[in-house]
Amino acid sequence: MDGSCEIGPEPCVFLHDPVVPWPGMPQADAEPGAAGRAFRDLMRRRPVVISGMPAAALDARSVADTAEVLGGSVDAVLTGDMPAARVQFPPAYHAMLVQERGIPVWAGLNCRDRNRVALEGEIAALAHAGVAGVHCVTGDHTFTGHRPDAAAVFDLESHELVPRARAAGLLVSVAESPAAPPVERRGGRLAQKVRAGARLCLLQFCGEAQDVAAFVRSARAAGADVPVLPAVPVIVDEYGARVMASFAAAVLPAGLADSVRRAGDPVAAGIEAAVCHARELLTVAGVAGVVLNGVATGGAETLLARSMAAVGRALGAGR
Repeated sequence: MDGSCEIGPEPCVFLHDPVVPWPGMPQADAEPGAAGRAFRDLMRRRPVVISGMPAAALDARSVADTAEVLGGSVDAVLTGDMPAARVQFPPAYHAMLVQERGIPVWAGLNCRDRNRVALEGEIAALAHAGVAGVHCVTGDHTFTGHRPDAAAVFDLESHELVPRARAAGLLVSVAESPAAPPVERRGGRLAQKVRAGARLCLLQFCGEAQDVAAFVRSARAAGADVPVLPAVPVIVDEYGARVMASFAAAVLPAGLADSVRRAGDPVAAGIEAAVCHARELLTVAGVAGVVLNGVATGGAETLLARSMAAVGRALGAGR
């Protein structure tokens, strides 16, 4: 947030540069598969709720248990990066474990860990598996995780990954951080991702409903007329509050974390706060749903999943 690089004290090299235009040619507009079409149609009928997947890394039993809890309470599960783990199941395998429990998957795919050949293989596998969609991100640098010894690949970045996934018949989302400098160019960045083929945008925590509304207006003015799904923090304990507050370029809603900390029943307070914030966000024009995001203490993954499921049900998801 202070303009420094995420892996060092130097100023961010992109901070004062203009938005880089997408230089590629239009990609084949392949029709999404059955799960992608179903999710797209659902999003046209009502706001959707995507939840994070608070399962333990490399633990198939934890994935199954978490999926069981979330089933029927959310519209899809985002199987993306876990902040406390860099070594994780491959996206297509992770998606398969979740889909075995009957839940649509929105699969996260980052460019940090794989070269373009491996990324294209994952895209093919995800398309074959019939996921609802794929979330294409450049990814955090390895220096920011618990495996700084790993080489950061970045053979591609998100703009280049998006058209490959789109051409494979996947419904594609991208990320944006409206509160991160340069704030005034964030809408333009999304517009270039849309030119590359993105059809949804999942937002990092960026404050209040009015802040999301300001970003949507900026993005629309720049030509990015796609549905936006802002993140909703689901905080049920001190650990989750602390970790989510540490996310780069994230701004939690004012007072939300403190209200959970002070509550006699933090779980109930966290659910209520998440539902209230989500309902405020869903009043914003251009917002087509929300993404429930939380971090679980080791061993408390099912508790967080139950809390997310309660939020999803309160918002009318999973029907």
